[in-house]
Amino acid sequence: MYSVLFVCLGNICRSPTAEGVFKSLVTDAGLSNQVFVDSAGTSAHHVNEAPDPRSQQEAKRHGYDLSRIRSRKVTPNDYEKFDLIIAMDESNLNNLKSFKSNAYDSKLKLFLKDFAPLLNIHDVPDPYYGGAKGFTKVVELVEHASEGLLELIKAEIKSKSQKYI
Repeated sequence: MYSVLFVCLGNICRSPTAEGVFKSLVTDAGLSNQVFVDSAGTSAHHVNEAPDPRSQQEAKRHGYDLSRIRSRKVTPNDYEKFDLIIAMDESNLNNLKSFKSNAYDSKLKLFLKDFAPLLNIHDVPDPYYGGAKGFTKVVELVEHASEGLLELIKAEIKSKSQKYI
């Protein structure tokens, strides 16, 4: 099974949105039994909390359900468990790099830069202290980058399955 972990600071806005959006795309692509999706934060400030109500509301408006997601902190085991660990911004990417050895660098990615490079935006902006438009922007950016990520994973799954034929 291919596994993806989305990471932001508190795991209550951006990364649970990415988890919900990407899970929906994976399901729609018929890959639920081949791709595991989760999210976490680099801080433990919101452990076991549901996503921010504004994130949930905006996601729901776009057809995504975040209600079952609960915040958790990245653990050392995540570096072993996940094929990709995707940071929502440069700051959290740097935090992820500081938590582990260089052996896992190839697993660490920056969501927009690596999966939606044509946007010319590197960070998914943190909407927490802003207004409703920030949460809308997060969903839109996440949807865009998720399409690129899904294409990569489809190609990797296809490549792995062809190795065993």
